[in-house]
Amino acid sequence: MGKSMKSEVEQPLLAAAHGGSSELEEVLSDSQLPYFRRLRYASWIEFQLLYRLAAPSVAVYMINNAMSMSTRIFSGQLGNLQLAAASLGNQGIQLFAYGLMLGMGSAVETLCGQAYGAHRYEMLGVYLQRATVVLSLTGIPLAVVYLFSKNILLALGESKLVASAAAVFVYGLIPQIFAYAVNFPIQKFLQSQSIVAPSAFISLGTLFVHILLSWVVVYKIGLGLLGASLVLSFSWWIIVVAQFIYILKSERCKATWAGFRWEAFSGLWQFVKLSAGSAVMLCLETWYFQILVLLSGLLKNPEIALASISVCLAVNGLMFMVAVGFNAAASVRVSNELGAAHPKSAAFSVFMVTFISFLIAVVEAIIVLSLRNVISYAFTEGEVVAKEVSSLCPYLAVTLILNGIQPVLSGVAVGCGWQAFVAYVNVGCYYGVGIPLGCLLGFKFDFGAKGIWTGMIGGTVMQTIILLWVTFSTDWNKEVESARKRLDKWENLKGPLNKE
Repeated sequence: MGKSMKSEVEQPLLAAAHGGSSELEEVLSDSQLPYFRRLRYASWIEFQLLYRLAAPSVAVYMINNAMSMSTRIFSGQLGNLQLAAASLGNQGIQLFAYGLMLGMGSAVETLCGQAYGAHRYEMLGVYLQRATVVLSLTGIPLAVVYLFSKNILLALGESKLVASAAAVFVYGLIPQIFAYAVNFPIQKFLQSQSIVAPSAFISLGTLFVHILLSWVVVYKIGLGLLGASLVLSFSWWIIVVAQFIYILKSERCKATWAGFRWEAFSGLWQFVKLSAGSAVMLCLETWYFQILVLLSGLLKNPEIALASISVCLAVNGLMFMVAVGFNAAASVRVSNELGAAHPKSAAFSVFMVTFISFLIAVVEAIIVLSLRNVISYAFTEGEVVAKEVSSLCPYLAVTLILNGIQPVLSGVAVGCGWQAFVAYVNVGCYYGVGIPLGCLLGFKFDFGAKGIWTGMIGGTVMQTIILLWVTFSTDWNKEVESARKRLDKWENLKGPLNKE
């Protein structure tokens, strides 16, 4: 590997991209080894590579989601109305901003990965700053949407009582929009260098602060829904500031962060266009179950429907963070192997990360089904909601299993640059099949929340089958060639983004 020839600053960067990958390709290409021994060796090498990437990523996403879920728990203890309002505000409005910001921020993952692969380390900091500028500007119209959330929810047919309470909750989330605008570029900047553990420790420490502040503000000071959402916004800003301080102080970021640069304000429109594919792909996925919440608010007895759906989706959201962690690992592993011209390793990595994520999802589903009668009591004391949640848990279990596969395949798509294709698949499967089928079953055939959820599961199944077929029928030698051409292009361009 020639690590002794690298500088101390470059060693951590290069280790993430090349550690173990050459060995994996050699093992997979060694026809002298018996097939099952080759498979065993390769599995162990890949497992270690995935563990170093996926474990900290899963921790980060789960802890961040736990902050949001704890806010809903604090709100739910105030009553069913407050739980429904927090759920509608969080799933119905806040996820709109989350999906858009995360999608646009994911363009940084592609850019930083390409710059890293071409050894243009100084460009990572420029891309980070450019993305922050664009996302912050995007946050302004999103803040206006938040301000008019009550009118929007009423226009969508939500009850006046729930919409009014949800709007109060959403007002406190306005500062969170701009925390997203900084956090997601920072997150991708660090992730592209396989620096994930510091973010996990920062998030864990913030979670304890968040829970303590939520208890004080909601119960002791008595600020209710508004206080709960304001604390959530404040906690996200703690994460942002702490991560940025790490970038400034860490030796591991010295090669990639060279201070604030004026180049960050150039090529902004090109960055917007570049991020469109990633934004559309991730937004369509993030907003899909947001629509489930909005549709549930149109059912008979919307307070119970929203409360029960919110409990299930809160559990799903927490478990989904495991899949998102594997999504990040899949993206890094596939892009690293393609950049290193290791087609067999790329294909094997796809198989391993999908298989491991699927097994974990099956275990999650079994746990949920075994606890179906008591899950809701973590959120609210209502027995009516508990019974409804219990009846929805089989649908939740199926969704969890699908989530063990679909997000990983999306991570593979990011690593290969298939975002635009996946966006088209999402439109057809989610919005052409899943939502119309859910509305038909939920309203026309009067199956309620179960019918809506069944239809949306159908859309996810169709999307997953298509992505599985495309992924496992891919010619990885051609993908290696595409990656090589992309790297040559970036190496030969003085200002890659401005030439797009």
